[in-house]
Amino acid sequence: MKPKYLSILIVAAFTYATVLFNTHNSTVRASSEHRLAETASDEASNGATLTGRVTLAGQAPKNHSINMAADSVCSKSHSGAAMSEEVVTGADNAVANVLVYVSDGVSGRTSEAPNHPAVIEQKGCQYRPHVIAVEAGQKLLVENSDPNTQHSPMPNNNRKWNQSQTQGAAPLETTFGREEVAIPVKCNIHPWMKGYIAVFKHPYFAVTNGDGKFALKNLPPGNYTITAWHEQFGTSTQKVTIAANETKDVRFVFEAHQNH
Repeated sequence: MKPKYLSILIVAAFTYATVLFNTHNSTVRASSEHRLAETASDEASNGATLTGRVTLAGQAPKNHSINMAADSVCSKSHSGAAMSEEVVTGADNAVANVLVYVSDGVSGRTSEAPNHPAVIEQKGCQYRPHVIAVEAGQKLLVENSDPNTQHSPMPNNNRKWNQSQTQGAAPLETTFGREEVAIPVKCNIHPWMKGYIAVFKHPYFAVTNGDGKFALKNLPPGNYTITAWHEQFGTSTQKVTIAANETKDVRFVFEAHQNH
């Protein structure tokens, strides 16, 4: 065979193989996306809801005021004394800022990270919210609404984070690939600034509000271990069995003397 025709045959074969490869990859990707969509649809139609409340037994420790005199910009951003948020309680000793999540029972289930970002705002030289939870791979934005510079390193099992952020700067953006409860966040410039980020590989988590309430929605029917985590009171777990479309209430009670 003449070299010219041989070259044409080789190019044609290579082109055909490339088309087949791309078609196969597209088919596999579409099939995977279809399976994820079907799983999400099934969980939404059969999903159960776990609601509950976290309270404290005993006298709640008193929060202390934060001395921000070292930075007048910070102190002037508060009309009164800024208070610490290690323990925030409400009516009937309800506990806010508690992470409640499925710690066992979801292995093998796949989940796509949400398209919407989670947001931490640095405002009044404090982190808002104090505790936040995200899915692995979900975008996290860190905004600085203060008229001064913040510097937030995050020592953790994920990729190290060590960023400064000036007034008016664009939000810092990051993602986390590994599960972790919880990543401590602090500011090297303002030592009183503290917060926590929890990372999960599933969507079954919540942070209690000021009433100590939480809700885990669209849980597939099954047997689960539910964990409640608080920065001062440690962890508490419960076993839960929940049926399709069931709504079940779970209560967690921390002891006031717990300090982990």
